Amino acid sequence: MQSIVKYFIKYAISGNVILALVLIFGFFGLQSLRRTFFPEVPSRIISIQAVYPGSSPEEIEESVVLKIEDNLKGTSGIDRVTSISNENLATVTVEIKQNADIDLVLQDVKNAVDRITSFPTGLESLDVYKKEALSRAMSFAIHGEVDLHTLKAAARDVERDLLAIDGISKVALSGFPDEEIVISIKEDQLATFGLTMQQVTTAVAGNNIEITGGTVIGQNEELKIRSSNKSYYAKDLETLVVKANADGSVVRLSDVASVEDRWAEVPNMSFYNGRSSVTIDVSNTNDEDLLFIAGALKDYIEVFNSEHDVMQANITKDASTTVTQRIDLLVNNGIIGFILVFAFLALFLHFRLAFWVALAIPICFAGAFILSPFFGITINVISLFGMITVIGILVDDGVVISENIYRRYEMGEDRISAAVNGTMEVLPAVFSAIATTIVAFSTFFFIEGTLGDFFGQMAFIVIATLLFSLIEGVFILPAHIAHSKALDRDVKPSKLTKYSTQVLDWLKFKLYAPVLDFFLEKRFFAIAIPVAMLLATFGAIQGGIITTTFFPFIEGEEITVNLKMPAGTPEEVTLARLDQVEAAVWKTSSEIAPTREDSLEVVLSVDKRLGPGNTNTGSLRIKLLDNEARQMPVLEISGMIRANAGDLLGVEEFSYGAGTPFGKPVSVALKGVDQEEVRTVVEKLKAKLRTLSDLK
Repeated sequence: MQSIVKYFIKYAISGNVILALVLIFGFFGLQSLRRTFFPEVPSRIISIQAVYPGSSPEEIEESVVLKIEDNLKGTSGIDRVTSISNENLATVTVEIKQNADIDLVLQDVKNAVDRITSFPTGLESLDVYKKEALSRAMSFAIHGEVDLHTLKAAARDVERDLLAIDGISKVALSGFPDEEIVISIKEDQLATFGLTMQQVTTAVAGNNIEITGGTVIGQNEELKIRSSNKSYYAKDLETLVVKANADGSVVRLSDVASVEDRWAEVPNMSFYNGRSSVTIDVSNTNDEDLLFIAGALKDYIEVFNSEHDVMQANITKDASTTVTQRIDLLVNNGIIGFILVFAFLALFLHFRLAFWVALAIPICFAGAFILSPFFGITINVISLFGMITVIGILVDDGVVISENIYRRYEMGEDRISAAVNGTMEVLPAVFSAIATTIVAFSTFFFIEGTLGDFFGQMAFIVIATLLFSLIEGVFILPAHIAHSKALDRDVKPSKLTKYSTQVLDWLKFKLYAPVLDFFLEKRFFAIAIPVAMLLATFGAIQGGIITTTFFPFIEGEEITVNLKMPAGTPEEVTLARLDQVEAAVWKTSSEIAPTREDSLEVVLSVDKRLGPGNTNTGSLRIKLLDNEARQMPVLEISGMIRANAGDLLGVEEFSYGAGTPFGKPVSVALKGVDQEEVRTVVEKLKAKLRTLSDLK
């Protein structure tokens, strides 16, 4: 090792070439890294969606969901099966085991579902698919004083425009029910033209239109259909030929039925600040860049708003904000770290030494960027956290090595000898310090599941930067110092350097040395004091003085309100309760504004939703001022909203939640065969939890 170190010190050009290559390839590596909110995680979820118009949650669960769950039992590779049943709609979620092949399990799940032959009449075709690993990039609402058809048409145009942008592939519209075409058959006209209901059904089906079923209601029969072609409207079907006679005349659909467009009975409505809206959610796949998508969407929204007067688009959720803030924090920390290292080393050693030591920060990150693309690393909040964590220890080895080289040079050794001997003298200690840190972070690679995928990226960044820190500190830094003018006996130190050296000597010999001598003589105290501090720490944790949590509570910028009414509640009643809560939101904001110096409203927007899939559930997503501008806890605001909302008659479940990227701290699932018994236990558990004062 000494010969290698000596070679790089004698021939500094070798180290400079490596330095240049690391910086160049690191730059290109950084350019190739995609920016996402969370690390890329392979999908381990299979979803089964069932649409059963007109069914209650109990009915769709018993006639559809339980049959699916029973048939999936024993399927290889499945870890857990969960389901949610609502009015008209049910979703069964299949989670596969860690090392299972999701494509093979998907085929087994499809086969298991296809074997079920006792599904009820009226159930639409089941949708079984692998849930793609997507991350929500941005959501925005299109709203205005126009009808829902106009909003939907505008949203479809926006969807088409966005999908035409290279780099955007996942755009989803929500906030409106599906459109249906209802054909009301006139029985007397059927008899006049000698037709049957089945002949009409066959003629419609022959035009590639999906049929969900038909019912007989009084004098007329209703055949409800859903068009798979977005260009289909009722007027397009009225001219459909149902029967061709021998004399050349034809019977059209309009001759035997009335055809009309209408919204599906499955409710799905959204409102932005009280006005009807359509929400557009844009997600990024593992191959797409979050910040590029966010920038393209913001530009598009700006153009859209400038071209429309009666409709406007407003961002309701932007995942890129957090990533951008973390990147800015990393850059600022890097600059501050470089300046502080340079300043302190310049005070006590030499400003040229300080520069070469501080240069380790960009070099180490450049090295990590070279390796990252080969291991699936992206720029995300987790990897950025790793960079912010490691930035404070990157220059530790450089400080130790450079100071020891400088010390040996002051003792009389020549440049080359001081660099070689100074590096080799502290190399074991430097290597041990970096190796122990690497070993500590390498344990993250052994965590299974999504959590392991997340923290594995943080560990990789830390380990990669530390490895390049070791390489730079051992092979490149000594060469720069050995050939630096800092090691020049003819250069006299400045007055500032002399003064700072005197201060350092005073701290060493007048303050530190006496304390060190005391503990060397009284070794009992050297053991007793740390042990006492450790016991005090354990006591503080056990006594609740220091609280424990898996993730720290971070003030969010959203409040989510979820509301549930009894099954079968009309949508007008549910909307009335949602309106009651929304009114409380704006009242709370108006009450807070006069107490602020800037008089700003703390509530920026309210995104209100009914459903989807049922008329008895709804939610509000309340967007607040950012944390720094708000200067008011989210929990305090949500408490005021709850108080202003008052009694919500008929509401079964009502919850407030502050938005956080880490999800719910505790989740409890109850499992049982008897659903009524499970519901009873759930209510008892909820009642008990409400009595706990620590729960907010």
